[in-house]
Amino acid sequence: MWQKAHSFVLAIYHYTASFPKVEMYSLSTQFRRAAISIAANIAEGYKKKSKLDKARFFNISQGSLEECQYYLILSKDLGYDENNSLFLLLDEVSRKLEGYLQKLLSSDI
Repeated sequence: MWQKAHSFVLAIYHYTASFPKVEMYSLSTQFRRAAISIAANIAEGYKKKSKLDKARFFNISQGSLEECQYYLILSKDLGYDENNSLFLLLDEVSRKLEGYLQKLLSSDI
């Protein structure tokens, strides 16, 4: 799950590098920050001891994931290159994260 999230971060860095300079301190920065947050919160949550702490960090990752979903829609609507592969990668991260979180919350650990 973390590896896919990390791949998404790398892909977002590559994708946003082609954005117009006017986006350097707005959409590009926000997009990168949100993508990093997905992977960083997965990593941090993984090391937490309690189930509730883990779930909280994974839920933060989910929020950042939804933020990235919006940025993908916005950048597509603004005409900033094709990003269908990014939608697919983000969906894969989302499914893995949701599955892991559901398993965590339903476990007796």
